Amino acid sequence: MRKDIVIRPGDRAAFRNLADYCVGTGRVDLALHREYQDQMAAVQKECRFRHVRGHGLFSDQMGIWQEWGPPFGEKQQGYCFTYLDRVVDAWLENGLEPFLELGFMPEKLSSSDHTLFYWKAHTVPPKDPEAWCALVRETLKHLVHRYGREKVEAWPCEIWNEPNLPGFWENADKPKYLELYRITVNAVRDVLPGMRVGGPAICGGEGSQQWIADFLAFCRDEKLPVDFVTRHAYLGQPPERKGRYLYHRMNDPEVLIAEMQESRDIIDSYPEFRGIPMYITEFNTSYHPFCPIHDTNLNAALTAALLARLGDVADGYSYWTFGDVFEEQGIPTRPFHGGFGMMANGLIPKPTLWAFAFFTNLRGECVRRDEHSVIVRREDGGYEAVLWNLCNGGEKENLELALTLPVEGKTAALLDLVDGECCNPLACWHRMGEPADLTAEQTAFLRAAGQPARKVLIPENSGEGAKITLSLQPNALARIRVVPAAGTPDPGYEYGWYCGE
Repeated sequence: MRKDIVIRPGDRAAFRNLADYCVGTGRVDLALHREYQDQMAAVQKECRFRHVRGHGLFSDQMGIWQEWGPPFGEKQQGYCFTYLDRVVDAWLENGLEPFLELGFMPEKLSSSDHTLFYWKAHTVPPKDPEAWCALVRETLKHLVHRYGREKVEAWPCEIWNEPNLPGFWENADKPKYLELYRITVNAVRDVLPGMRVGGPAICGGEGSQQWIADFLAFCRDEKLPVDFVTRHAYLGQPPERKGRYLYHRMNDPEVLIAEMQESRDIIDSYPEFRGIPMYITEFNTSYHPFCPIHDTNLNAALTAALLARLGDVADGYSYWTFGDVFEEQGIPTRPFHGGFGMMANGLIPKPTLWAFAFFTNLRGECVRRDEHSVIVRREDGGYEAVLWNLCNGGEKENLELALTLPVEGKTAALLDLVDGECCNPLACWHRMGEPADLTAEQTAFLRAAGQPARKVLIPENSGEGAKITLSLQPNALARIRVVPAAGTPDPGYEYGWYCGE
């Protein structure tokens, strides 16, 4: 397939780039692990996300809710913020502000023994609503004491996670979730009247849009504050299971965009809430942490196609997750296992990391956006392009691109290329025999294999500007930055004397 793209000086295109808004982290107490913090630092070096969101703030692993009794004296309750401080400090040190998710329930506050995951997340209503509200209030008061009112009040606050799933909220009981929202949003506002609060953090599927409508109707009727609406978005079709792994075809990105637009339209159908932000607080291809697509170049190409469009329908979005330190279905036993993260354990970059690195650093006035590209004119007058060749099922063929940019003078095109040959650590690991436990030498090799290929292309001079030709393999991803190539040669230095140029 061949595509010619000619950019002219007056070209403009709509593109709202929010790729750096937020990233997911899984269970928040995993931030206590060194590997987690190393992965976060490595991802932030490339992407510079602004917020981070994860589960289990109030789960027993964080130890915030405390209850004492015999033989330690009379029964009493209290709070311990030791781990909370360590987690939030680690996030802030990496340039990440919390996007707070209030959940799950401490065991001794739980109204039943219903749990989720091997680490026993208690996903039930509180048996003592006032104790729950006190937990919320005291936690926010502590955060204000430690980090300052102005900073904490600016953090978005989401109430619970996916209550429309019976695993994440016992029986997917909508009336009980709405009551939880009512008491919790009031508890938040008791401490921080200016904090932005929202929900219902639903996932997709049958009845999900009705959840949003019913949530907004309830808040309207009860005169409850809703500063934003949250929902999740995944591309996977009904899956096939093989052992502990899930395999499924992916919907076209347009299907997901249409679903998100329907949610946006429902919000705007309520005059009281028209125009409030909608955040996609989780998105990815598959919704399962053992799905091999997450480790592939296809995942990177699908992500690029979504990052080009999600700003049309949402005011922020959060990839689930930045790294593979993640344990919903158990502790991963192999470096590549289909984990959600854009970085495998061992600090091995996956191709999807570069989709985010390219987009989060893409700044300027958009001059073109289509099914294969987003191109911007930077403030310095140069051009930058993110390009991809998504082949989501069906025929797979190279994309032959000819890109002409309206620049004058001698230029060079800096190319970062991610494809199945030059940036595919999964394939390298497979050819190594898929070792479960990597040696230091193997780990270092795979880290290097996860880096993009970097080349300098010399554009052709045409009547319309600088012309760059490029061939993209199926599901390849590329970044091109056009920069001046003028310099002052050192007298007597002849590069071509040895290189034959």
